[in-house]
Amino acid sequence: MNIKSYPYILIAPSILFLLAFFIYPFIEVFVQAFTTTNGEVTLKNFDTIFNDFNFLPSLNNTLLLAFVVVPVQLCMAVGMSLMISKMKKGRDIVLYIWTIPLGISDLAAGIVWLALLDQNGFLNSFLFSIGIIDGPESWLNYNNPVAIFAAIVFAEIWRATAILLVILVSGIGLIPKEYYEAAEIFGANAWVRLWKVTLPLLRPSLQTALILRTLLAFEVFAVVMLLGGTNMPVLMGEAFNWAFTYRDAGAAAAYAVVILVLSIVFTLFYLRVLRVPKGAQI
Repeated sequence: MNIKSYPYILIAPSILFLLAFFIYPFIEVFVQAFTTTNGEVTLKNFDTIFNDFNFLPSLNNTLLLAFVVVPVQLCMAVGMSLMISKMKKGRDIVLYIWTIPLGISDLAAGIVWLALLDQNGFLNSFLFSIGIIDGPESWLNYNNPVAIFAAIVFAEIWRATAILLVILVSGIGLIPKEYYEAAEIFGANAWVRLWKVTLPLLRPSLQTALILRTLLAFEVFAVVMLLGGTNMPVLMGEAFNWAFTYRDAGAAAAYAVVILVLSIVFTLFYLRVLRVPKGAQI
């Protein structure tokens, strides 16, 4: 066997995996969104979802969640990664503890927070034990939309901040220490070093982290369904409802295409705003 063919043989399983579980489903969903059950090309599926009373609320809720959660997670991840980079002892233990939520699925995270905030959950039990409330409070009902939104935000921040943290810790580790030493020689304080040295050199990692986290924010589903249910519709939840409750695969595919378009728009935005200089590209 020709040695030049070895690289292609080694990546063949990955290519087959992508084709079978990503490329083919993507093409199938895209075709379903623009065709009827008879195979006719049409925009009827998009007309259906655009006239759906839950479309605008689900779009607004999805965007609002992304606009609130992602910036907060980014700031937290930058601060946590800087803290870890300065630690000399216990660094691995702290990083391990902070990344534990990465091993928890969306559904499990939603169940954890539901157990905390349910009428008979830990929060009510604790508040009752210290005399703040006289009986169980229903935090997650349609009368408390702000409480539902806040619960989902906290759950998402707890669950997914570690994704950004891992990327940023790796990025900070690649920044040469000579830059910081030079900045200190010229009298730059910690704040100036952050804005003039760390963040500019961390731009490739920030770009990757923001793109990945924003895409995942648009696909939030299990946590919202457990904590908000029908009181807080999101795009992915509506796609699920049209596919399995209303049995309309075309409309569900149209929702998927809307999520795809949003993902592409925000990805291009991040690539534009956080453009990585050619000298920093791998």
